[in-house]
Amino acid sequence: MVQALQPSLVLIFGPFDPTGASSLPADAVTCAALGCHALGALTATLVRDSAGVEDIQPSPPELLDDQARCLLEDMPVKALKIGPVYTSETVSVIAQIAADYSHLPLVLQPGHIPYESLAEDIDAEDAQLALFELLLPQTDLVVTQGNILARWASQGLLPDASVEQAGDVLFEHGAEWLLACDQPLRPGQQGHVLLGAGHQAHSWPSEGMPARVLDTEGPIACAITAELAAGHAMPVAVERALQSAQPLRARHFQPGMGHLLLDRSQSS
Repeated sequence: MVQALQPSLVLIFGPFDPTGASSLPADAVTCAALGCHALGALTATLVRDSAGVEDIQPSPPELLDDQARCLLEDMPVKALKIGPVYTSETVSVIAQIAADYSHLPLVLQPGHIPYESLAEDIDAEDAQLALFELLLPQTDLVVTQGNILARWASQGLLPDASVEQAGDVLFEHGAEWLLACDQPLRPGQQGHVLLGAGHQAHSWPSEGMPARVLDTEGPIACAITAELAAGHAMPVAVERALQSAQPLRARHFQPGMGHLLLDRSQSS
C-alpha cells in the first residue's frame, strides 16, 4: 500500500476573527485551498462584525508560547506566518520562538493596531516598536499594503509611505524582503512590488481591488508561506504565489452592513 504524500505544515500566529474575514480562521481555509495544512497559535480574540472591531483580548503570553512550542515540538512545521499582533509581550514571545526555529522561513503580514486602544492592556505604539526591534530581524518577508505603510509613516516609523523608503527602513531592521501589494506602478496600473535587501526589485501587475474588501493581501501572504514551505526561493515563491492567490482574491461578497469579505468558499 502506497502512503499518500502529506501536505506541508505551516504555523500561523494570529488573532481569531469571528467573521472569518482575516487571520484565523480565514488563513486556515486559504491554506487548505492551496494544498497545505495550517496549524494555529492564537495571539488574540477579537469581538467584531463586518463593520469593525469592538474589542481585542490578547492571549496570555505564556499560553501563546506553550501553544506554539507544543506544535513545533510535535510536527514538522515548514514555515511560519505572523499576522496582527497587539502587545509587545506577544511580539517578544513570537520573536523568541522564531529565533529558536530560525531555519524556518517567516512571513510577516502586520495588521493595523488602533491608536485608541480597544483594550486597556494594549499599547499600540509600544507594540509597533517591539515589532520593528524584535520581530523584523527574524523576518524573511513582510507582506503589506499602502495603508499600513502610511500608518507607519504617520507614527514616525518611516520617513514617508513610499515603498522604496519603507524597504530601506525594514531592511535596516533586519527584514530580508518587502512585498507591497496593489501599489500604483504607473498611471492607470496597479501592481505588487517586491524589494530585496540586496537592491533586488521585481513587480507584477495586479487587478484593482474594491477599497472596502478586508484582508486582500491575506491570500497572497498565505500562498507565499506555502511556497516557501515547499522550498522555493523568495522571488520564485512570490511569483508562484501571486498566480495561485489570484483566484482567491477574485470573488467577494457583503454578508453584513460593513465591509466586503473575500469569498474563500470557492477558488475558481
